[in-house]
Amino acid sequence: MPRRNTPTPSSPSPASPAAPIAASSPSTSTTSPSAPLSSGPTTLKANSSPVEIAQHVWHQYLASTPQRTLLLDAFMFFLVLVGGVQFVYCVLAGNYPFNAFLSGFSAAVGQFVLTASLRMQTSAETKDSKPNSKGKNVKLVAAEEGETPISHERAFADYIFGSLILHFFCINFIN
Repeated sequence: MPRRNTPTPSSPSPASPAAPIAASSPSTSTTSPSAPLSSGPTTLKANSSPVEIAQHVWHQYLASTPQRTLLLDAFMFFLVLVGGVQFVYCVLAGNYPFNAFLSGFSAAVGQFVLTASLRMQTSAETKDSKPNSKGKNVKLVAAEEGETPISHERAFADYIFGSLILHFFCINFIN
């Protein structure tokens, strides 16, 4: 099989715009960037379209959310899809084994609630939050009473224990 001659990333082709810059100034070690550097988060204009606002929120969410929280959010989105598919199936195809529908739907909703609780307990934002005018933060109340805040391992153990109990009842409800 004949081998193609493709340029490697380390050697710029003569037609590329980076070749004249590198050839004309071999003594300088830095080159000017092709795109301006970002000095901070982008801001929206007062008359931004809803699509621009949604894209801005999405990019800020991806940039500022930790990987663990992104994983929990993806699982919560999956649980919403599972619950929605079960509900649509019940509406369209009928609900003959109604206890099976109730068991499956309540398993999806219950797991969503447990995952939301785990997300709130392990989120980095709740550690530094201040009390608001409507009440005090749970972690601050626990710290005032002399209790230690909940660790990530304890929160995950509670999540597993709650999930086991939830699925035990859902399986027993099916018969």
